[in-house]
Amino acid sequence: MERGTPGASRPAEPGPCLSNLRGAEPAASASRLSADRAQPGNPTIAVAAVLPAGGCGERMGVPTPKQFCPILERPLISYTLQALERVYWIKDIVVAVTRENMGTMRNVIQKYQHKRISLVEAGETRHRSIFNGLKALAKDQPDSQLSKPEVVIIHDAVRPFVEEDVLLKVVIAAKEHGAAGAIRPLVSTVISASADGCLEHSLERARHRASEMPQAFLFDVIYEAYRQCSDYDLEFGTECLHLALKYSHMKAKLVEGSPDLWKVTYKRDLYAAESIIKERISHEICVLMNPKDDIEPIDHLLKALKNELNDVKIESGALSQVGRDIQQSKLEKCYNFVCMNIMTSDFQETRNLLSTLEESSLSILYPVVVVSVHFFDFELVPLSQKMESLVWVRDTAKEMKKRNILLHGLIIEYSQGEKFQESLRQGAIIIAALIKERSSGLVGQLLVA
Repeated sequence: MERGTPGASRPAEPGPCLSNLRGAEPAASASRLSADRAQPGNPTIAVAAVLPAGGCGERMGVPTPKQFCPILERPLISYTLQALERVYWIKDIVVAVTRENMGTMRNVIQKYQHKRISLVEAGETRHRSIFNGLKALAKDQPDSQLSKPEVVIIHDAVRPFVEEDVLLKVVIAAKEHGAAGAIRPLVSTVISASADGCLEHSLERARHRASEMPQAFLFDVIYEAYRQCSDYDLEFGTECLHLALKYSHMKAKLVEGSPDLWKVTYKRDLYAAESIIKERISHEICVLMNPKDDIEPIDHLLKALKNELNDVKIESGALSQVGRDIQQSKLEKCYNFVCMNIMTSDFQETRNLLSTLEESSLSILYPVVVVSVHFFDFELVPLSQKMESLVWVRDTAKEMKKRNILLHGLIIEYSQGEKFQESLRQGAIIIAALIKERSSGLVGQLLVA
């Protein structure tokens, strides 16, 4: 078993976090979990997580194990690790991975700066992998960096969208009942077929549920259950809650899960997961401008953008303030920047923004989109005279792409009347498409509205 190297500060997972849900019910449960750290003598629940990640992904139909399949050029398992490690009260995350993929997993931890991750060798089956993870946590040795938790979460490496409130609910339920698991309503009716392939009987769908992940257990309950498991259970079993019932006589508390708990199983699921991630990181746009520039065309473009992206938060400000916010992680959930340039092609504002982004860790986990917008009056300055300097977008974009920053150029004809309004509308459509699609194929393109 080996411990991952802690990383630097990184952007948090987009979406709700319990620390931000003031007054919400999960926050009250969080206080129960932490038992008010500020008061000495109040115990905390030691929580760890085990992720079996030794599967080969046969149903995916691709040579790469599905936990390492890329989504926006980042392995799927990295998103799951991020969802867990952003939960401050999960002390340790143990990942069971095959020997041949151990090096790949180390590279994922290092590249994406994951923290609190320990690796163990996976077993030949899912249950054997989980058992290996539990064994690592059970070794409460003086020289070990891991200690036995009170509650352990078991989660799939290919369920990347688990939220903190669901994790918290199963942990609290496991603390009270010994075992707990997330469930969801059945989508299809479950039937039983006879030996000759005919319908034998069907289950009443309203009375049954689909067992999902995460699941949580008092550590001693699930560890003892695995120690008593038969070889048949370890070889062919899939349900951890059943093992707790069979060997520890612990009836699990069932917790209603969210629709996002689905498991990436088939190749089409990768596209669905990518779509969800793109949608999550497109909810906020930061518009940068020079305070000395003419504000009128910028205001017009902002209005057009808000009409095009009516569910997106759009904030504007000077580069100096935005730069400070990036460095201080105040913009940790903003991965979209629109840099305004009025009647100029010197790109100074865009250059400064790119330098700031390079110095930050913002683009480690997600691709950052930068759209450099230039307003030109083609009657005063022919576009052909500006093309030489605008080639800078293409050349710079190649370097920025290596840093996961997607740079695009956009020219809007700055004129009067209906023609200008149409250019603004087209410009807003282009910006929205670049942000939503995050297409690396359009990096370095100079688009004209």
